[in-house]
Amino acid sequence: MRRVVTGRDSSGRSIVVEDADVEPKSVAALPASTFCHLWGSDERVALPSDGSEPTWTQFFPPAAGFRFLVWTLPPDGSGPPADLDFAKALDEINQVLPGLIEFNEPDNPGMHTTDTIDWDYVVSGEVWLELDDGAEVHLVAGDSVIQNGTRHAWHNRTDQVSTIATVLIGAQK
Repeated sequence: MRRVVTGRDSSGRSIVVEDADVEPKSVAALPASTFCHLWGSDERVALPSDGSEPTWTQFFPPAAGFRFLVWTLPPDGSGPPADLDFAKALDEINQVLPGLIEFNEPDNPGMHTTDTIDWDYVVSGEVWLELDDGAEVHLVAGDSVIQNGTRHAWHNRTDQVSTIATVLIGAQK
């Protein structure tokens, strides 16, 4: 995925600081899922900026932070390989996508709640957004969701990979 980053030079003029591809990340435990972090920060960003990427450490942002990513969701049933070494896979997730599974419910895989406001936009495919008590909303390409710190999970009940663009804004609980 191509990322173009703007900033300002020492005289204050707008410039392109970066124009490069960002490689998506994937892990063995989530086959066919990819996560392409495009930008983020763990704290409020000051302007003007030279376009340097802010510091961020975990998948989900803290209260003053934000994330911008594009991710893919494979069809349901695209689970990990039968011979997967779960201890090794868990270590890989924590290394490649730190904090991704921290908020997941062990007894209800995929369900999670974060202290974020999420802006989700379905770029391609179809997904089902599950909320409490099994309530679901079917979403197709072009649909958007504003989630306000709600408990949820994503499902793909088709035979095609779905792509979602997401902005996560850290919020105070």
